[in-house]
Amino acid sequence: MRRDRLFRKNEVLELQIEDVAFGGKGISRIDTERGPFVVFVQNALPGQFVRARVSKCKSKYAECKLEDVIERSPDEVQIPYQEIPGAPYAHLPISIQRQLKERTALDLYRKIGGIETIEEIYDGFIDSPEHWHYRNKMEYSFSSIIHDSATGKKEDAFGLGFKRRGTWWAVENLDKDSGLFDAEVENAIPALRKWLEATGFPAWHPPKRAGFFRFLVIRKSIANQKILVNLVTTSDNVEDFPAEDFVGWLKDTFGDRLQGVLHTLNNDTGERVEARAGTSTCIYGEPFVTELLHGLSFDVEMGSFFQTNPASAERLYAATVQEATVLEQERTKPNGWIMDLFCGTGTIAQLLAKTSNHPIVGVDIVEQAITDARHSAQKNGVQNVEFHAADVGKFLLEHPQYQGKIATIVLDPPRAGISPKTLRKVIRLGAQRVVYVSCNPATQARDIATLREAGYQLKRLKLVDQFPHTAHIEAIAVFDKRLEL
Repeated sequence: MRRDRLFRKNEVLELQIEDVAFGGKGISRIDTERGPFVVFVQNALPGQFVRARVSKCKSKYAECKLEDVIERSPDEVQIPYQEIPGAPYAHLPISIQRQLKERTALDLYRKIGGIETIEEIYDGFIDSPEHWHYRNKMEYSFSSIIHDSATGKKEDAFGLGFKRRGTWWAVENLDKDSGLFDAEVENAIPALRKWLEATGFPAWHPPKRAGFFRFLVIRKSIANQKILVNLVTTSDNVEDFPAEDFVGWLKDTFGDRLQGVLHTLNNDTGERVEARAGTSTCIYGEPFVTELLHGLSFDVEMGSFFQTNPASAERLYAATVQEATVLEQERTKPNGWIMDLFCGTGTIAQLLAKTSNHPIVGVDIVEQAITDARHSAQKNGVQNVEFHAADVGKFLLEHPQYQGKIATIVLDPPRAGISPKTLRKVIRLGAQRVVYVSCNPATQARDIATLREAGYQLKRLKLVDQFPHTAHIEAIAVFDKRLEL
């Protein structure tokens, strides 16, 4: 550690949070002989007094992980749900959440995107229709080490809930509805935890890298309220696990709501094991739930990507489709393609096919996503769309026939954004309009300069709240190619 750094890694600080930056980074300032020293605390709110652990320290700033809120912000209110790490803004009224997200996101477009007059093209904030119980999937972790939130101590016990903030080895038991997922399911978790403990099979012990129960993942359909349950375990003595009794307990508890049960074997002993890894077997019912978006039906398997907040996704997709299909009449090419890049399971592409006379092509690198997209398009009777499983950059290079024939490109890249090389290939297609959907406005703001240099002007920007009670925000940016004089 260099001497000019104020704090050591893992040092615990108590800080007053003064402001917040994009992405939910609370800002605290400490006066030093060399001037103010800035400390960023992820998921801390203005007005809170917090305990945080240093994860990185430079000469002029430090980054910390939030451990505890010692004193709440004056803006926070009581809620009737169990507080969980995944909803750091839950005590903050939704109107104030919106103000924070709007202010910090627009500031990105000014500072990173170079759009000083962003308010002039800002086209509004699309709120989530539901602020509570909006999620259609939740992942719970097992551990033989639990964090007792009442005492603040760790103890050896059978745990099922959420990872303790800042740890990979301890969980906080979920004892009642968190307000984010499904009240009936989460209120049943304590009874399920006792039933599983009574089997005699141990919860995973992260430091020892041993145990049986790893994860419990539950997906539900917002459309019909059916649920799909995935129990993730190791294979240690798995032949003795009473799987039929487990299914029986779920059937007795949830009745007709239970659509299917999966059992996944995962023997990975690493620290960052993912619940979706391993070998899955459907041991009861169907391995999917059926969701509806704008009248389209989608069979969603446990590992499939699907929007976590379908009600808000409908608003996001409606705004995206409108921007992709409505161009100034004199600039529209009637026979031009609309290309949906990073299309996932093809939701936007199918909606475009329903509402547009343009032929649609969807591209995504995940083969299972494209298989699901083709299946759902056939199921929904959508005709004028084709899907390709390919790397977006390579696909564009290998299909030069689209050059000059693209009316609109819809981009919906992952959180890391679109690579500069792929973005340049997109630009070379010469589309009149690019509708850029982003779950990370920071990467979108970064790409504005590249698009501007290529002759694309940012015309409109919308923000969409897909995840109430978190710092996340999505954005729809509309770029039009400037007409040659």
